[in-house]
Amino acid sequence: MKDDHLKVYVLCAVTLSSFLAPFMGSSINVALPLMGESLNMGPSQQTWVIMAFLLTANVFLLPFGRLSEIYGIKRLFISGNIIFITASVLCALAPDAASIILFRAFQGIGASMVLVTRLSLISMVFPASERGRAIGVNTAAIDMGLFAGPILGGFLAEIMGWESIFLFTVPVGILVILISLSRIDDEWMAGGSKKFDLEGSLTYCTSLFLFIQGFSTLASIRGLLLLVLSFLAFSLFIKTETQARNPLFNVELFKNRRFSFSSLEALVVFTSTFAVSLLLSYHLQYVRGLSPSASGLILIVQPLMMALIAPLAGRMADMVKPHILTSAGMVLIFMALMGFAALGPDTPETAVIMGLMLLGTGMGLFSSPNTTKIMCSVKRDHAGVASATVTSMRLIGQAFSMGTVTLIFAFLMGSVSVSPANYDLLMESTRICFLLFGIICFIGLATAIHRNTY
Repeated sequence: MKDDHLKVYVLCAVTLSSFLAPFMGSSINVALPLMGESLNMGPSQQTWVIMAFLLTANVFLLPFGRLSEIYGIKRLFISGNIIFITASVLCALAPDAASIILFRAFQGIGASMVLVTRLSLISMVFPASERGRAIGVNTAAIDMGLFAGPILGGFLAEIMGWESIFLFTVPVGILVILISLSRIDDEWMAGGSKKFDLEGSLTYCTSLFLFIQGFSTLASIRGLLLLVLSFLAFSLFIKTETQARNPLFNVELFKNRRFSFSSLEALVVFTSTFAVSLLLSYHLQYVRGLSPSASGLILIVQPLMMALIAPLAGRMADMVKPHILTSAGMVLIFMALMGFAALGPDTPETAVIMGLMLLGTGMGLFSSPNTTKIMCSVKRDHAGVASATVTSMRLIGQAFSMGTVTLIFAFLMGSVSVSPANYDLLMESTRICFLLFGIICFIGLATAIHRNTY
Protein backbone atom coordinates (compact mmCIF):
# COMPACT_ATOMS: atom_id res chain seq x y z
CA MET A 1 0.00 0.00 0.00
CA LYS A 2 2.85 2.38 0.86
CA ASP A 3 4.46 1.68 -2.51
CA ASP A 4 1.19 2.49 -4.30
CA HIS A 5 0.87 5.80 -2.44
CA LEU A 6 4.51 6.63 -3.18
CA LYS A 7 3.92 5.98 -6.89
CA VAL A 8 0.95 8.38 -6.87
CA TYR A 9 2.81 11.18 -5.10
CA VAL A 10 5.95 10.80 -7.20
CA LEU A 11 3.94 10.78 -10.42
CA CYS A 12 1.94 13.84 -9.29
CA ALA A 13 5.06 15.83 -8.39
CA VAL A 14 6.95 14.82 -11.52
CA THR A 15 3.93 15.41 -13.78
CA LEU A 16 3.24 18.91 -12.42
CA SER A 17 6.92 19.81 -12.64
CA SER A 18 7.18 18.43 -16.17
CA PHE A 19 4.35 20.77 -17.17
CA LEU A 20 6.19 23.96 -16.23
CA ALA A 21 9.20 24.19 -18.58
CA PRO A 22 7.28 23.33 -21.79
CA PHE A 23 4.47 25.69 -20.76
CA MET A 24 7.01 28.44 -20.27
CA GLY A 25 8.76 27.73 -23.55
CA SER A 26 5.64 27.51 -25.70
CA SER A 27 4.18 30.63 -24.04
CA ILE A 28 7.32 32.61 -24.78
CA ASN A 29 7.16 31.55 -28.44
CA VAL A 30 3.79 33.31 -28.72
CA ALA A 31 4.73 36.28 -26.53
CA LEU A 32 8.14 37.02 -28.10
CA PRO A 33 6.86 39.64 -30.59
CA LEU A 34 5.23 41.56 -27.70
CA MET A 35 8.29 41.02 -25.52
CA GLY A 36 10.54 42.25 -28.31
CA GLU A 37 8.46 45.40 -28.71
CA SER A 38 8.42 46.05 -24.96
CA LEU A 39 12.16 45.50 -24.45
CA ASN A 40 13.27 46.81 -27.87
CA MET A 41 14.62 43.50 -29.24
CA GLY A 42 15.00 42.46 -32.89
CA PRO A 43 14.35 38.85 -34.07
CA SER A 44 17.96 37.73 -33.58
CA GLN A 45 18.06 39.09 -30.02
CA GLN A 46 14.62 37.63 -29.29
CA THR A 47 15.90 34.13 -30.01
CA TRP A 48 18.45 34.56 -27.21
CA VAL A 49 15.59 34.69 -24.68
CA ILE A 50 15.11 31.03 -25.63
CA MET A 51 18.77 30.20 -26.33
CA ALA A 52 19.98 31.44 -22.91
CA PHE A 53 17.66 28.97 -21.19
CA LEU A 54 18.69 26.10 -23.45
CA LEU A 55 22.37 26.93 -23.07
CA THR A 56 22.53 26.65 -19.28
CA ALA A 57 20.05 23.76 -19.16
CA ASN A 58 22.31 21.83 -21.52
CA VAL A 59 25.61 22.77 -19.89
CA PHE A 60 24.62 21.67 -16.37
CA LEU A 61 22.57 18.62 -17.28
CA LEU A 62 25.18 15.84 -17.04
CA PRO A 63 26.89 17.26 -13.93
CA PHE A 64 23.53 17.43 -12.17
CA GLY A 65 22.76 13.89 -13.33
CA ARG A 66 25.85 12.65 -11.53
CA LEU A 67 25.23 14.86 -8.48
CA SER A 68 21.71 13.41 -8.17
CA GLU A 69 23.23 9.95 -7.88
CA ILE A 70 25.67 11.14 -5.19
CA TYR A 71 23.51 13.46 -3.05
CA GLY A 72 20.01 12.21 -3.80
CA ILE A 73 17.55 12.43 -6.68
CA LYS A 74 14.72 13.95 -4.62
CA ARG A 75 17.00 16.57 -3.06
CA LEU A 76 18.13 17.83 -6.46
CA PHE A 77 14.56 17.71 -7.80
CA ILE A 78 13.33 20.00 -5.02
CA SER A 79 16.30 22.38 -5.39
CA GLY A 80 15.67 22.68 -9.10
CA ASN A 81 12.04 23.65 -8.59
CA ILE A 82 13.04 26.33 -6.06
CA ILE A 83 15.54 27.86 -8.50
CA PHE A 84 13.04 27.67 -11.38
CA ILE A 85 10.26 29.61 -9.66
CA THR A 86 12.74 32.14 -8.22
CA ALA A 87 14.04 32.82 -11.71
CA SER A 88 10.43 33.13 -12.95
CA VAL A 89 9.83 36.02 -10.55
CA LEU A 90 13.08 37.68 -11.62
CA CYS A 91 12.14 37.34 -15.31
CA ALA A 92 8.80 39.02 -14.66
CA LEU A 93 10.64 41.95 -13.07
CA ALA A 94 13.31 42.23 -15.82
CA PRO A 95 13.68 45.88 -16.96
CA ASP A 96 15.58 45.28 -20.21
CA ALA A 97 16.73 42.70 -22.77
CA ALA A 98 20.04 41.92 -21.03
CA SER A 99 18.31 41.27 -17.71
CA ILE A 100 15.70 38.86 -19.04
CA ILE A 101 18.33 36.93 -21.00
CA LEU A 102 20.42 36.63 -17.82
CA PHE A 103 17.45 35.52 -15.69
CA ARG A 104 16.40 33.00 -18.33
CA ALA A 105 19.90 31.54 -18.13
CA PHE A 106 19.44 31.25 -14.34
CA GLN A 107 16.07 29.58 -14.93
CA GLY A 108 17.78 27.05 -17.19
CA ILE A 109 20.00 25.95 -14.29
CA GLY A 110 16.94 25.12 -12.18
CA ALA A 111 15.25 23.42 -15.12
CA SER A 112 18.28 21.19 -15.70
CA MET A 113 18.00 19.88 -12.11
CA VAL A 114 14.33 19.05 -12.65
CA LEU A 115 14.77 17.60 -16.11
CA VAL A 116 17.56 15.26 -15.08
CA THR A 117 15.73 13.85 -12.05
CA ARG A 118 12.13 13.41 -13.19
CA LEU A 119 12.72 10.22 -15.22
CA SER A 120 15.06 8.91 -12.51
CA LEU A 121 12.29 9.27 -9.93
CA ILE A 122 9.91 7.33 -12.18
CA SER A 123 12.51 4.62 -12.81
CA MET A 124 13.17 4.22 -9.08
CA VAL A 125 9.50 3.90 -8.10
CA PHE A 126 7.90 2.07 -11.04
CA PRO A 127 8.96 -1.45 -12.12
CA ALA A 128 9.91 -2.02 -15.76
CA SER A 129 6.46 -3.51 -16.53
CA GLU A 130 4.75 -0.24 -15.48
CA ARG A 131 7.42 2.21 -16.54
CA GLY A 132 6.18 2.75 -20.09
CA ARG A 133 2.73 3.79 -18.84
CA ALA A 134 4.21 6.15 -16.23
CA ILE A 135 6.52 7.71 -18.80
CA GLY A 136 3.50 8.07 -21.10
CA VAL A 137 1.67 10.05 -18.40
CA ASN A 138 4.76 12.19 -17.87
CA THR A 139 5.09 12.80 -21.60
CA ALA A 140 1.41 13.75 -21.74
CA ALA A 141 2.08 16.37 -19.02
CA ILE A 142 4.88 17.80 -21.15
CA ASP A 143 2.52 17.87 -24.11
CA MET A 144 -0.18 19.56 -22.02
CA GLY A 145 2.35 22.24 -21.10
CA LEU A 146 3.04 22.71 -24.79
CA PHE A 147 -0.74 22.74 -25.36
CA ALA A 148 -1.59 25.25 -22.65
CA GLY A 149 1.33 27.57 -23.44
CA PRO A 150 0.22 29.02 -26.79
CA ILE A 151 -3.42 29.61 -25.83
CA LEU A 152 -3.09 30.56 -22.15
CA GLY A 153 0.23 32.30 -22.66
CA GLY A 154 -1.18 34.20 -25.63
CA PHE A 155 -4.16 35.44 -23.62
CA LEU A 156 -2.04 36.29 -20.57
CA ALA A 157 0.45 38.24 -22.68
CA GLU A 158 -2.29 40.08 -24.54
CA ILE A 159 -4.43 40.96 -21.51
CA MET A 160 -2.01 41.18 -18.55
CA GLY A 161 1.37 41.58 -20.24
CA TRP A 162 4.13 39.09 -21.00
CA GLU A 163 5.32 39.27 -17.38
CA SER A 164 2.22 37.33 -16.25
CA ILE A 165 3.46 34.22 -18.10
CA PHE A 166 6.40 33.90 -15.71
CA LEU A 167 4.31 34.59 -12.59
CA PHE A 168 1.77 31.90 -13.60
CA THR A 169 4.34 29.14 -12.98
CA VAL A 170 5.12 30.17 -9.39
CA PRO A 171 2.10 28.62 -7.55
CA VAL A 172 2.46 25.36 -9.53
CA GLY A 173 6.12 25.16 -8.58
CA ILE A 174 5.30 25.78 -4.93
CA LEU A 175 2.76 22.92 -5.00
CA VAL A 176 5.41 20.56 -6.42
CA ILE A 177 7.82 21.50 -3.63
CA LEU A 178 5.17 20.95 -0.93
CA ILE A 179 4.24 17.50 -2.29
CA SER A 180 7.90 16.48 -2.51
CA LEU A 181 8.71 17.64 1.04
CA SER A 182 5.60 16.34 2.81
CA ARG A 183 4.61 13.18 0.89
CA ILE A 184 7.77 11.67 -0.59
CA ASP A 185 9.83 10.39 2.34
CA ASP A 186 12.23 8.17 0.44
CA GLU A 187 15.52 9.27 -1.08
CA TRP A 188 17.47 7.51 -3.82
CA MET A 189 21.21 7.51 -4.38
CA ALA A 190 23.47 5.34 -6.50
CA GLY A 191 25.70 2.81 -4.82
CA GLY A 192 29.47 2.85 -5.12
CA SER A 193 31.79 5.84 -5.02
CA LYS A 194 30.49 9.26 -4.00
CA LYS A 195 33.31 11.16 -5.70
CA PHE A 196 32.35 13.83 -8.22
CA ASP A 197 34.27 14.11 -11.50
CA LEU A 198 35.11 17.83 -11.37
CA GLU A 199 37.58 17.74 -14.28
CA GLY A 200 35.08 15.95 -16.50
CA SER A 201 32.34 18.39 -15.53
CA LEU A 202 34.47 21.42 -16.37
CA THR A 203 35.57 20.07 -19.76
CA TYR A 204 32.01 18.97 -20.61
CA CYS A 205 30.47 22.33 -19.64
CA THR A 206 33.17 24.23 -21.53
CA SER A 207 32.86 22.15 -24.71
CA LEU A 208 29.06 22.37 -24.82
CA PHE A 209 29.02 26.10 -24.03
CA LEU A 210 31.54 26.83 -26.79
CA PHE A 211 29.72 24.59 -29.27
CA ILE A 212 26.28 26.15 -28.81
CA GLN A 213 27.74 29.67 -28.86
CA GLY A 214 29.80 28.87 -31.95
CA PHE A 215 26.98 27.16 -33.82
CA SER A 216 24.59 30.08 -33.31
CA THR A 217 27.24 32.55 -34.64
CA LEU A 218 28.64 30.29 -37.35
CA ALA A 219 28.44 33.03 -40.01
CA SER A 220 31.33 34.87 -38.32
CA ILE A 221 35.02 34.07 -37.79
CA ARG A 222 34.34 34.11 -34.05
CA GLY A 223 31.76 31.35 -34.48
CA LEU A 224 34.18 29.14 -36.40
CA LEU A 225 36.87 29.68 -33.77
CA LEU A 226 34.47 28.76 -30.96
CA LEU A 227 33.49 25.57 -32.80
CA VAL A 228 37.13 24.53 -33.17
CA LEU A 229 37.74 25.19 -29.47
CA SER A 230 34.61 23.23 -28.57
CA PHE A 231 35.82 20.16 -30.47
CA LEU A 232 39.18 20.37 -28.70
CA ALA A 233 37.46 20.65 -25.31
CA PHE A 234 35.14 17.73 -26.13
CA SER A 235 38.11 15.56 -27.17
CA LEU A 236 39.67 16.33 -23.79
CA PHE A 237 36.37 15.42 -22.10
CA ILE A 238 36.24 12.00 -23.81
CA LYS A 239 39.87 11.34 -22.87
CA THR A 240 39.19 12.38 -19.27
CA GLU A 241 36.11 10.18 -18.98
CA THR A 242 37.80 7.05 -20.35
CA GLN A 243 40.58 7.39 -17.75
CA ALA A 244 38.56 8.58 -14.75
CA ARG A 245 37.80 6.14 -11.92
CA ASN A 246 34.48 7.86 -11.21
CA PRO A 247 33.50 9.44 -14.54
CA LEU A 248 30.82 12.06 -14.95
CA PHE A 249 29.45 10.05 -17.86
CA ASN A 250 29.95 6.35 -18.40
CA VAL A 251 31.07 6.32 -22.04
CA GLU A 252 30.67 2.53 -21.99
CA LEU A 253 26.91 3.13 -22.24
CA PHE A 254 27.35 4.19 -25.86
CA LYS A 255 28.65 0.71 -26.66
CA ASN A 256 25.04 -0.31 -26.04
CA ARG A 257 23.64 0.07 -29.58
CA ARG A 258 20.05 0.39 -28.43
CA PHE A 259 20.98 3.17 -26.03
CA SER A 260 23.22 5.08 -28.45
CA PHE A 261 20.97 4.92 -31.53
CA SER A 262 17.82 5.76 -29.55
CA SER A 263 19.61 8.78 -28.08
CA LEU A 264 20.69 9.86 -31.56
CA GLU A 265 17.10 9.57 -32.81
CA ALA A 266 15.95 11.91 -30.04
CA LEU A 267 18.66 14.41 -31.00
CA VAL A 268 17.55 14.37 -34.66
CA VAL A 269 13.83 14.72 -33.95
CA PHE A 270 14.16 17.60 -31.49
CA THR A 271 16.61 19.38 -33.77
CA SER A 272 14.02 19.11 -36.54
CA THR A 273 10.96 20.18 -34.57
CA PHE A 274 11.69 22.50 -31.64
CA ALA A 275 11.75 25.80 -33.55
CA VAL A 276 8.55 25.04 -35.49
CA SER A 277 6.29 26.88 -33.03
CA LEU A 278 8.46 30.01 -33.04
CA LEU A 279 8.68 30.11 -36.84
CA LEU A 280 4.93 29.63 -37.23
CA SER A 281 4.27 32.23 -34.52
CA TYR A 282 6.30 34.76 -36.52
CA HIS A 283 4.45 33.78 -39.69
CA LEU A 284 1.01 34.04 -38.13
CA GLN A 285 1.59 37.29 -36.22
CA TYR A 286 3.84 39.22 -38.61
CA VAL A 287 2.86 37.96 -42.06
CA ARG A 288 -0.78 36.97 -41.49
CA GLY A 289 -1.48 39.73 -38.94
CA LEU A 290 -3.03 37.55 -36.21
CA SER A 291 -3.01 38.49 -32.52
CA PRO A 292 -0.99 36.47 -29.95
CA SER A 293 -4.15 34.79 -28.64
CA ALA A 294 -5.40 33.92 -32.15
CA SER A 295 -1.97 32.54 -33.05
CA GLY A 296 -1.98 30.53 -29.84
CA LEU A 297 -5.32 28.94 -30.73
CA ILE A 298 -3.75 27.63 -33.93
CA LEU A 299 -0.43 26.54 -32.39
CA ILE A 300 -2.15 24.43 -29.69
CA VAL A 301 -3.09 21.89 -32.37
CA GLN A 302 0.36 20.27 -32.30
CA PRO A 303 0.65 19.75 -28.50
CA LEU A 304 -3.03 18.73 -28.35
CA MET A 305 -2.36 15.89 -30.78
CA MET A 306 0.80 14.99 -28.85
CA ALA A 307 -1.14 14.87 -25.56
CA LEU A 308 -3.76 12.59 -27.12
CA ILE A 309 -1.30 10.22 -28.80
CA ALA A 310 1.56 10.05 -26.23
CA PRO A 311 -0.24 8.01 -23.51
CA LEU A 312 -1.46 5.52 -26.12
CA ALA A 313 2.03 5.27 -27.58
CA GLY A 314 3.42 4.76 -24.07
CA ARG A 315 1.10 1.79 -23.47
CA MET A 316 1.83 0.36 -26.91
CA ALA A 317 5.59 0.61 -26.20
CA ASP A 318 5.06 -1.95 -23.40
CA MET A 319 3.41 -4.37 -25.88
CA VAL A 320 5.12 -3.95 -29.27
CA LYS A 321 8.62 -3.11 -30.45
CA PRO A 322 9.10 0.62 -29.74
CA HIS A 323 11.14 1.21 -32.92
CA ILE A 324 8.01 0.59 -35.03
CA LEU A 325 6.28 3.50 -33.29
CA THR A 326 9.29 5.84 -33.40
CA SER A 327 9.87 5.21 -37.12
CA ALA A 328 6.21 5.83 -37.93
CA GLY A 329 6.38 9.06 -35.95
CA MET A 330 9.45 10.26 -37.84
CA VAL A 331 7.71 9.64 -41.19
CA LEU A 332 4.83 11.92 -40.17
CA ILE A 333 7.23 14.56 -38.83
CA PHE A 334 9.13 14.61 -42.13
CA MET A 335 5.90 15.02 -44.13
CA ALA A 336 4.80 17.95 -41.92
CA LEU A 337 8.15 19.75 -42.19
CA MET A 338 8.23 19.51 -45.98
CA GLY A 339 4.71 20.93 -46.06
CA PHE A 340 5.79 23.90 -43.93
CA ALA A 341 8.76 24.46 -46.27
CA ALA A 342 6.19 25.56 -48.90
CA LEU A 343 4.67 28.29 -46.69
CA GLY A 344 3.85 31.56 -48.41
CA PRO A 345 2.16 34.84 -47.48
CA ASP A 346 -1.16 33.54 -48.84
CA THR A 347 -1.01 30.10 -47.22
CA PRO A 348 -4.36 29.69 -45.39
CA GLU A 349 -4.51 28.97 -41.67
CA THR A 350 -6.26 25.65 -42.42
CA ALA A 351 -3.10 24.39 -44.15
CA VAL A 352 -1.03 25.36 -41.10
CA ILE A 353 -3.49 23.53 -38.83
CA MET A 354 -3.33 20.37 -40.94
CA GLY A 355 0.48 20.46 -40.84
CA LEU A 356 0.44 20.87 -37.06
CA MET A 357 -1.95 17.92 -36.69
CA LEU A 358 0.44 15.77 -38.70
CA LEU A 359 3.46 17.00 -36.72
CA GLY A 360 1.76 16.50 -33.35
CA THR A 361 0.72 12.95 -34.22
CA GLY A 362 4.27 12.13 -35.28
CA MET A 363 5.77 13.59 -32.11
CA GLY A 364 3.23 11.73 -29.97
CA LEU A 365 4.16 8.43 -31.60
CA PHE A 366 7.87 9.12 -31.20
CA SER A 367 8.45 10.60 -27.74
CA SER A 368 7.22 8.02 -25.20
CA PRO A 369 8.52 4.90 -27.04
CA ASN A 370 11.89 6.57 -27.62
CA THR A 371 12.22 7.41 -23.92
CA THR A 372 11.12 3.89 -22.95
CA LYS A 373 13.78 2.38 -25.24
CA ILE A 374 16.52 4.43 -23.63
CA MET A 375 15.50 3.98 -19.98
CA CYS A 376 14.91 0.21 -20.35
CA SER A 377 18.27 -0.33 -22.08
CA VAL A 378 20.33 0.43 -18.94
CA LYS A 379 20.59 -0.91 -15.39
CA ARG A 380 18.93 0.89 -12.48
CA ASP A 381 22.32 2.10 -11.19
CA HIS A 382 22.71 4.08 -14.43
CA ALA A 383 19.20 5.55 -14.33
CA GLY A 384 20.48 9.01 -13.39
CA VAL A 385 22.95 9.19 -16.27
CA ALA A 386 20.43 7.64 -18.68
CA SER A 387 17.81 10.20 -17.63
CA ALA A 388 20.38 12.96 -18.11
CA THR A 389 21.20 11.59 -21.56
CA VAL A 390 17.54 11.48 -22.62
CA THR A 391 17.02 15.07 -21.57
CA SER A 392 20.42 16.16 -22.86
CA MET A 393 19.69 14.81 -26.35
CA ARG A 394 16.40 16.69 -26.36
CA LEU A 395 17.89 19.92 -25.07
CA ILE A 396 20.91 19.78 -27.38
CA GLY A 397 18.50 19.13 -30.23
CA GLN A 398 16.41 22.12 -29.16
CA ALA A 399 19.56 24.25 -28.97
CA PHE A 400 20.59 23.10 -32.46
CA SER A 401 17.11 23.95 -33.70
CA MET A 402 17.19 27.45 -32.23
CA GLY A 403 20.82 27.87 -33.27
CA THR A 404 19.84 27.10 -36.86
CA VAL A 405 17.08 29.72 -36.76
CA THR A 406 19.38 32.28 -35.10
CA LEU A 407 22.08 31.63 -37.70
CA ILE A 408 19.77 31.88 -40.72
CA PHE A 409 17.94 34.93 -39.40
CA ALA A 410 21.23 36.69 -38.61
CA PHE A 411 22.61 35.85 -42.06
CA LEU A 412 19.52 36.95 -44.07
CA MET A 413 17.97 39.64 -41.84
CA GLY A 414 20.80 40.90 -39.66
CA SER A 415 19.73 42.86 -36.58
CA VAL A 416 16.86 44.80 -38.18
CA SER A 417 13.42 44.85 -36.57
CA VAL A 418 10.64 43.01 -38.38
CA SER A 419 8.44 45.30 -40.49
CA PRO A 420 6.25 44.91 -43.59
CA ALA A 421 9.23 46.08 -45.67
CA ASN A 422 11.19 42.92 -44.86
CA TYR A 423 8.42 40.33 -44.61
CA ASP A 424 9.80 38.73 -47.77
CA LEU A 425 13.12 38.11 -45.98
CA LEU A 426 11.24 36.70 -43.00
CA MET A 427 9.37 34.26 -45.25
CA GLU A 428 12.54 33.22 -47.07
CA SER A 429 14.33 32.63 -43.77
CA THR A 430 11.40 30.57 -42.49
CA ARG A 431 11.22 28.37 -45.59
CA ILE A 432 14.97 27.68 -45.49
CA CYS A 433 14.72 26.65 -41.83
CA PHE A 434 11.89 24.21 -42.51
CA LEU A 435 13.69 22.73 -45.51
CA LEU A 436 16.86 22.13 -43.46
CA PHE A 437 14.84 20.58 -40.64
CA GLY A 438 13.10 18.27 -43.13
CA ILE A 439 16.43 17.11 -44.54
CA ILE A 440 17.80 16.41 -41.03
CA CYS A 441 14.69 14.41 -40.13
CA PHE A 442 14.89 12.38 -43.35
CA ILE A 443 18.53 11.45 -42.70
CA GLY A 444 17.64 10.34 -39.17
CA LEU A 445 14.65 8.35 -40.43
CA ALA A 446 16.68 6.58 -43.12
CA THR A 447 19.34 5.67 -40.55
CA ALA A 448 16.76 4.34 -38.08
CA ILE A 449 15.01 2.19 -40.72
CA HIS A 450 18.34 0.81 -41.97
CA ARG A 451 19.48 -0.06 -38.44
CA ASN A 452 16.24 -1.89 -37.61
CA THR A 453 16.20 -3.72 -40.95
CA TYR A 454 19.70 -5.19 -40.77
